[in-house]
Amino acid sequence: MTTHATHATHTTHATYTMPLDTPVGRLVLESDGEVLIGVWLPSSGALARSSGEDAPPVLKETVTQFEEYFAGERTEFDIPMELDGTSFQCDVWAELSRIPYGTTISYGELARRVGRPKGPRAVGQANGKNPIPIIVPCHRVVASNGLGGYGGGLPLKRALLALEGVTA
Repeated sequence: MTTHATHATHTTHATYTMPLDTPVGRLVLESDGEVLIGVWLPSSGALARSSGEDAPPVLKETVTQFEEYFAGERTEFDIPMELDGTSFQCDVWAELSRIPYGTTISYGELARRVGRPKGPRAVGQANGKNPIPIIVPCHRVVASNGLGGYGGGLPLKRALLALEGVTA
């Protein structure tokens, strides 16, 4: 996976969006023309500004890789992307990307891995701000006493984990 994390807010520039219908609902993919900068889950209510016919190559490749993921043929994504967040958020998102397909870890374990052993709540908040869910697999982090939360809703988290062979 090619990831570039930035800590500053982007200047305003043209972005491209396109819808992708999946077994878990409609995702909206967003690119700056060169890299993936966002995946909007069905619960976000985001609307694509185009059908995707004129989408840049990175969005077309993202569609292909998502189709392979949902077909059970892909366990890792290889999409050029840029994650815009604070230094701490970028550290959390980088660690999320290291959680293997079909595996879960606790918020406490994630906090330990990023050097904040007393900060499971903080890593949970960073998880919730992940701009590229599924590809940066925040759904693979669970609470010590159950599923925990998920920005896309618990039914979506359960569906993603089930797709990866995890009983939740």
